[in-house]
Amino acid sequence: MKLEIAVVSAAGAGTAAAEGADRIELCSSLELGGITPSQGLMEASMEHVDGRLEIHPLIRSRPGDFRYSASDLDTMVHEIRHLLAQGAHGVVVGALTPSGEVDVRAVQRLVGSAKDANPKAQLTFHRAIDQAGDPLAALEQLMELGFTRVLTSGHEATAGAGLQTLTSMVERAGGALEIMAGGGLSLVDIPAMHAAGLSAVHLSAKKTVSTLGEGAISLGAQDGSDPTAYTVTDREVVRAARAKVNALNLAKPK
Repeated sequence: MKLEIAVVSAAGAGTAAAEGADRIELCSSLELGGITPSQGLMEASMEHVDGRLEIHPLIRSRPGDFRYSASDLDTMVHEIRHLLAQGAHGVVVGALTPSGEVDVRAVQRLVGSAKDANPKAQLTFHRAIDQAGDPLAALEQLMELGFTRVLTSGHEATAGAGLQTLTSMVERAGGALEIMAGGGLSLVDIPAMHAAGLSAVHLSAKKTVSTLGEGAISLGAQDGSDPTAYTVTDREVVRAARAKVNALNLAKPK
């Protein structure tokens, strides 16, 4: 089982690398569900990880739904080309039709641009699959489209709640692609994911920091908001996740 961490900063990428993550999903604005990271963030993250793990940037030109216009797709094609040219190991993409099926034409264009930029690029379909009407039917399409893996919570709000569907997805994939559990995943869920045959787990491993209480003057804080707050990668969570995954990987099968 592999460990992937979602990070939004070069420092977070460095933390994930130092604590033994196998991959990172690099993105911006995790509070919006994640959007495409900048080229500057990609470059800085590569410097921080120094080849110790794989970097897979999220390709999502805007927050909101996964029904993309021609202009949205044009933007994402450019993002894919630039980020892979910078050295990304793969990209994380996804698109749906208004009826909740995989948008095959849109996804084929994104996949084609990735393979044109780097024929060895890995392809991850993100949690758009959890908004698809039939995740198992969507999985069949992703196998036909040549995806490396799919990130999913098993069509539920959290991966823990979606364990039954995740198990069915592992069985349906049959090793043709990797099923990676993510979305509301907690450390206590990891053993069950391993037992179900999931090939990887994905955690945001984030915590919120703030300068309030340190003498800062905060405009707007009177209504309960905190404009100084932002999220960072929690080193202790990454370390604990790595330890759990290592213990499971080393355990003798019963």
